[in-house]
Amino acid sequence: MHLKSLTLRGFKSFASSTTLHLEPGITCVVGPNGSGKSNVVDAIAWVLGEQGAKALRGGTMSDVIFAGTPARPALGRAEVLLTIDNADGALPIEYAEVTVGRLMFRSGESEYTINGTACRLLDIQELMSDSGIGRELHVVVGQGQLDAVLHARPEDRRSFIEEAAGVLKHRKRKEKALRKLEAMAANLTRLTDLSAELRRQLGPLGRQAEIARKAGVIQASLRDARLRLLADDLATARASVVTDAADEEALRARATRTERVLADGQRREAELEARLAAVVPQAAQAAETWYGLASVRERLRGSRSLAAERSRLLGAAEESRSGRDPDELEQEATAVREQELALTERLELDRETLAEIVARRGSLEEQVANEEKALLAAAKAASDHREGLARLAGRVDAARSRAASAEADIIRMTEALQAAHARDEETAGSRAALDTELARIETARQELGERHSEAVAVHEAASERLEALRDAERAAERDRASWQARREALELSLAPADGATALLRAAVESTSGSPAASPSPSLPSLPTGEPVASAGAPADGNRGGRGGGKKRQGRAARRGEAEAVVELPPLDSSIEIIGRLASYVTVAPGAQAAIAAALGPVADALLVGTSEDALAALRWLRGADAGRAALVAADAAGGANTADSADSADLGWRPGVAEPLPAGSLPALELVTVTDPRFDAAVRELLADAVVADDLDVAAQVLAGRPHATVVTRDGDVVGRRSAVGGSATPPSVLEVQTAADEADRGSLEALARREAAREELGPARAEVERARGAIDAVLAERHGADARHRALSEHLAQIERTRGTAAGEISRLERSRLAAEAARDQAYGALTELEAQLAASSAEPDVGERSPQQRDRLVAETSAVRAAEVEARLAVRTSEERARGLHGRADALMRSAANERAARAAAARRREVRERHAAAAAALAAAADTALDALERSLATAATERETAEAARRETEEALGTVREQVRGWATELTGLRDAAHREELARAEKRLRVETLEAKALEEHGVEADDLVAEFGPDVPVPPDEPDGEATPFDRAQQVERAARAEKQLTRLGKINPLALEEFAALQERAAFLSTQLEDLKSTRRDLLLVVDEVDARVREVFATAFADTAREFEIVFATLFPGGDGRLVLTDPDDMLTTGIEVEARPPGKKVKRLSLLSGGERSLTALALLLAIFRARPSPFYVLDEVEAALDDRNLGRLLNAIEGLREKSQLIIITHQKRTMEIADALYGVAMRGDGITTVISQRLRARASA
Repeated sequence: MHLKSLTLRGFKSFASSTTLHLEPGITCVVGPNGSGKSNVVDAIAWVLGEQGAKALRGGTMSDVIFAGTPARPALGRAEVLLTIDNADGALPIEYAEVTVGRLMFRSGESEYTINGTACRLLDIQELMSDSGIGRELHVVVGQGQLDAVLHARPEDRRSFIEEAAGVLKHRKRKEKALRKLEAMAANLTRLTDLSAELRRQLGPLGRQAEIARKAGVIQASLRDARLRLLADDLATARASVVTDAADEEALRARATRTERVLADGQRREAELEARLAAVVPQAAQAAETWYGLASVRERLRGSRSLAAERSRLLGAAEESRSGRDPDELEQEATAVREQELALTERLELDRETLAEIVARRGSLEEQVANEEKALLAAAKAASDHREGLARLAGRVDAARSRAASAEADIIRMTEALQAAHARDEETAGSRAALDTELARIETARQELGERHSEAVAVHEAASERLEALRDAERAAERDRASWQARREALELSLAPADGATALLRAAVESTSGSPAASPSPSLPSLPTGEPVASAGAPADGNRGGRGGGKKRQGRAARRGEAEAVVELPPLDSSIEIIGRLASYVTVAPGAQAAIAAALGPVADALLVGTSEDALAALRWLRGADAGRAALVAADAAGGANTADSADSADLGWRPGVAEPLPAGSLPALELVTVTDPRFDAAVRELLADAVVADDLDVAAQVLAGRPHATVVTRDGDVVGRRSAVGGSATPPSVLEVQTAADEADRGSLEALARREAAREELGPARAEVERARGAIDAVLAERHGADARHRALSEHLAQIERTRGTAAGEISRLERSRLAAEAARDQAYGALTELEAQLAASSAEPDVGERSPQQRDRLVAETSAVRAAEVEARLAVRTSEERARGLHGRADALMRSAANERAARAAAARRREVRERHAAAAAALAAAADTALDALERSLATAATERETAEAARRETEEALGTVREQVRGWATELTGLRDAAHREELARAEKRLRVETLEAKALEEHGVEADDLVAEFGPDVPVPPDEPDGEATPFDRAQQVERAARAEKQLTRLGKINPLALEEFAALQERAAFLSTQLEDLKSTRRDLLLVVDEVDARVREVFATAFADTAREFEIVFATLFPGGDGRLVLTDPDDMLTTGIEVEARPPGKKVKRLSLLSGGERSLTALALLLAIFRARPSPFYVLDEVEAALDDRNLGRLLNAIEGLREKSQLIIITHQKRTMEIADALYGVAMRGDGITTVISQRLRARASA
């Protein structure tokens, strides 16, 4: 892997698109100071994600965009593309070439790309991290960074090694796990608090349910009191509405009389208004005529005065005009023109003189410039000769230094070559033992992998089963809640009619002996309509084979406690009330509507023992005024069969007859099952003539063959021979609702069974998941141990291989370096001899003399005199030009003035003639106006007489109209008062009617009672039943009922807030507490897994850093010994016991010195020490490339040679890009880039491949 090309567009001084094609090995970038060499280093750091503007030698990040020059405007964006050769697959991406790009706009927006696809900075950093190129970019060593390396904190030096060793990705994994743990801690705390809170709430909910049950009785008493007060208000309001009717009729009769009088007055008013409408135009016309004649008179008077005044003014004489004589003006113009011609001739002479002086001055200035150039050339030649001698002397000294350095390098490289051979022999014997141990550990890892896969499979199966059971439990609970809600909603529709309710409650009271007592456990609750035993028969709560009576009894009891208890007369204990008919009938699915329609009114009937019981029950209902009820007697069994036999001939069909029904129809009895045989005959008799058809067409076919049958459709339509009942959908009957309620009971029980079964299996399933998880953890622990041993041995083996490879490379490099050093030594001695000969020859050449400045001084003085004469000549020309401009145009102006004066005198003569004509016309007009005024005065007198007559008629009519209008207003005011009074009475009655309606609506909406029923049952005339069982009814007393309601409200207030849903909320809280407990265990398990990940990462970081530090410390000693022959340098950990946070100190002792503190070293020694640390990192953990920016600038020639030998050792494994001014550094380069900056401030690049040129 290596950098293949670098493209810059608009980056700093690279205004134009510039591409540097890079090669493996060493590439040097050279050029003069300020040409933009370091901008190449900044571009590489910038495209790899550098975020600090100071690191890029700028104040803000926008400074990287080309800022413009006087010749070229600034650009709006900067872009850098870095192409990397990935043929060896070092980068974890499936491309042989990877192009990383960064684009930045001046607005601050920035974009990153990988192979042209937009990405994040994090994506680029993660891509490079596996190759040892981290976000800190230790591979780019810029100017001034060497001191920063030495003065960095020990922890910062550690980061250099971590980045080179690729530890960054492990630390990121640890940070991610720690962030998850931090977020999870809040969730864990919240779940714990929620669980505790739920457990705390479970106790109060039970107490709330108990309070809700106690509140039922109090609410019933409160409801009765409120209903009686409401009935009293309603009766009072209705009486008030009736009382106000007579007042309204009287007001309406009086208003009618007033309306008739008002109508007569309005007719008289209309007649007078018509008369006034005729008189007013006549008076207006007469007045308009008089005003028009008066206006004409005034206009004639004005015209006469104006004509007389105009005649007087035009008869006056015009003032005469005075001005210069035109002939005098023409003579003066001729004299001015002669002066102007003389001045023009003088100006031409002055201009010719000025041109001659200017030409002379230009010639002298050119001679002075030539003389200056000659003087400068002579001085430069003498200076160049002296500088040449100095440069030759410097080159001779440098050649002597290079020759001496080459001799020392040859000796050092020979010693280093011997040491490298010794290290290679030491590492050759330990590889076989490591290979055997690695094979054994690999076999154990494979076995652990198989065990881990089996444990994971078992855990996944157990987890899936556990989740399936949880889903089944939640689904069953949802189904149970749904069925339960449906059952409770249906129960609200099962309450029987008022008469049936009264009969059932009376039967219960006759059995229990007290109206206020609770129902006997042997009798079902009334609102459910379950069978009720008569006073003389034993009670059987499960009669008819129905087993849901107790559950329905409990639900109905909770619902019935809130209902008002109305006092009923006792029911004769001999009357047997059995229960609802629907409770003993089971209907086939889909036929409920048809059977309900076939039964008709008795679908909601109650079962009684005998026909006498039915008649007695009806008499009781009528006497107690308790409503109506449908009743079916169960004793008709014997007579029913006889009736069926007797009527068989009339109907032509009975159940059991062989004659088939049309397709799509069935006898109703085949769709019904009676659960108690005692009632089978009664049901058969009720449905004997009924046939169920699929639709109306089939019903018609049935009637065609059996005209006496009653046909019902499955939609509830009833069709007979002479009648039909049906249409759109009808409300469900009690039979349908009962069937749906039974189905809801069965569904609820089934869902409850499924939920309990799932809960029983959840415990073993959780235990199985925990066991599987424990097995996985045990296998993982063994596997992690084996992986750690395998990684340690692999790293050790890789280290041995790297050591041997490094040793072999070092031997080869040292041999090449020694041969190169010997060649450099011979070349240095040859160059030294040649330079000494050139210096001797240059010293023998004579010195060049200097030129005299006397001729230049004479020419300068003469030029100054000519310039003074030029100024005088220019002043004379300017004066003549000003005088000529002053005279120019004056003669023409005098000639124009003479012509204007002659024209003005002619115009005055013409105006005098016009004035005389206009004066004569004005005098004639004044005479005609006098004649017209005399005639107009006579017409004005006649018009005034007619105007006065019309005005008198108008005033008389207006006075009569005013009188009539006053009378009409009085009658209208009286009528308005009567209407307002009637309206007020009507509003008052409307308010009373609205109050009546409001009270009726309140009774219906809040209490579900019709207004008439409310007054009939709870009105002030109805006695109030006693609160105690043995008390007597009392007359209505409003104050007592108000006190009764207030007492009930206080009792409810003392009970506190009532929660009618406490039981449901309690069950929901229990389920939620169980769910939160499960989630809490899951979070704790996840936390254990994350802590395990953190421990693994810490172990990996310790292992990788320890290995990397050991390798770097060893390489530092080698490199330091190379750069400081005879010196001693090493790296020391600040806290060896804590490999996660320990820093790194650098100890350096150059040869011949005893100091180890870095601050006491010289500038060159500090630079070499920093380079030794960086090169040690580069050698221990090589990266694909390194960029060095003038790192050898502070070194002398000898130390530079040692550094270059160390750098050449990196050539085989890494690509190096070096910014340099040193010629010796350029000599080791494989390719050379020259960077230059023209006068326009834009950097250009020239490349040269040195290795290819040398081989050619």
